[in-house]
Amino acid sequence: MRFEEVNRRRLFRHGLSRPLGSLTEAAAAMAGVHAQVMSAAEVSLGLRVSSATRADVAAALWEERSLVKTLGPRGTVHLLPAADLPWWLAALGTVPKAGGHPEGVRLSTDETDAVVAALDQALRAGERTTEELDAEVAEACGAWAAEESMAAFGGFWPRWRQALGAAAARGVLCFGPLRGRRVTYASPTRWLPDLVLPDPAAAQLDLLRAYLAAYGPATPAHLSRWLATSPTWTAELFGRADLEQVELEGEAAWVWRGDTSFEAPEPPAVRLLPYFDAFQVGSQPRALLFPGRAAERALARTQAGNFPVLLLDGVVGGVWHQKRSGSRLAVTVEPLSRLTRTQLAALEEDVARVGAIVGARPEITIGPVSVGPHA
Repeated sequence: MRFEEVNRRRLFRHGLSRPLGSLTEAAAAMAGVHAQVMSAAEVSLGLRVSSATRADVAAALWEERSLVKTLGPRGTVHLLPAADLPWWLAALGTVPKAGGHPEGVRLSTDETDAVVAALDQALRAGERTTEELDAEVAEACGAWAAEESMAAFGGFWPRWRQALGAAAARGVLCFGPLRGRRVTYASPTRWLPDLVLPDPAAAQLDLLRAYLAAYGPATPAHLSRWLATSPTWTAELFGRADLEQVELEGEAAWVWRGDTSFEAPEPPAVRLLPYFDAFQVGSQPRALLFPGRAAERALARTQAGNFPVLLLDGVVGGVWHQKRSGSRLAVTVEPLSRLTRTQLAALEEDVARVGAIVGARPEITIGPVSVGPHA
């Protein structure tokens, strides 16, 4: 099976060659929306759903509660469908993590449990900023929780914050709406009162099925990279799932049994994908999605997502950048080859769509992008 066939299927399923019906359908089709940069997540979703805007994403999060902002794959911020949240949390809570904090800083199991219980009590009462939780967790758990010994972003955080991931995976914590510029946390049980996490072994299979639907055919090594976890663990998961083996460019890869159709429309002439868009982060083999010069220009070492990318006929063919000033949106696009008239016309449409999503008047410049990769 050629990469071109596989890539067409992935583009179609991601809503990049034909739009999807809703924001929740798009979030599910992507196996989660990377939202470390929230403005990029809004564009990721808006590009996949006709007429959707950043206001619609906000409504889905804070009014309809059909999307949940929480810690997802790789421990990074994601938007997940609320209906799928139980199996996502049950599965992610079992994914082995590499590294960790040194002895004396790392929380013990009992300390983690104490922090999670304190967070549960605080967040069931209402949304809290990080600073408010610093005080409430220290009061509930003791001075050890408040020790500023956890290295983070060139400084030190209170030790209790190590438990944020555990609290999210146990269904105790997710993100709430911003309070000014301050991040808030909330309890998902406030709008999902019947939240019960399923059996972890079954949830792991749900996660694998969602991943393969979005990015298959794939291998245990691909999943290991996507989850930032142990290849041994992902190999065991593949081993107990009901999969079918296919070939991808001469190498063995797998899809969920029965999910073997690769009929899909031709790739779009042009697509603009923002920072950390799920399609560019999850698609493998990466060298085929970022061919030739694209790997040098659009990857940060070997990491995808640090640049917004320009897709030409479904593969990366350049980078782009947007800068807003009032109602004006300056969009600079740096293609790695000369664009055809068809591609230029499609680019104008995609730039107009980005402007509509963010509510600004776009202006296009074709030329070098001087902004470096997002950290």
